[in-house]
Amino acid sequence: MTFTLPDAVNLARRAHEGQVDKSGNPYIDHPLRVMTRVEGDAEQMAAVLHDVVEDTTVTLDELVELDCPTIVVRAVEALTHFPDEPQSAYLARVAADPIALVVKRADIGDNLSPDRTAQLQPVERERLREKYETALRLLDYYENG
Repeated sequence: MTFTLPDAVNLARRAHEGQVDKSGNPYIDHPLRVMTRVEGDAEQMAAVLHDVVEDTTVTLDELVELDCPTIVVRAVEALTHFPDEPQSAYLARVAADPIALVVKRADIGDNLSPDRTAQLQPVERERLREKYETALRLLDYYENG
């Protein structure tokens, strides 16, 4: 059985059920928005699944068992920031995977969107802006040398 984009969306919906973002909105809205920012089935699958391993009980092994395409599983692994992992090591891994890199840029774009940041307190908004601008600089550095 082939794992499809609708399968990925359904898995993400189930995995993120009940979760909310910093503004109290359903968390699933974020991966769905990121998915709309990228093109291609593998990219869209990785986008909608980009936080499932990091933020839910879903594992990489489960994705493999579901016959999720290997290229998507690798991208999701690259996009997963593991506990105690330095940000620089995480972003170097993201930059090394072409699908993960496209998805991470879309993820940051969504996280910095005015619609989202307007709902945050000014201190949190500034903290996130600095965090994501630093991440973009590091991604550029790792991608371009």
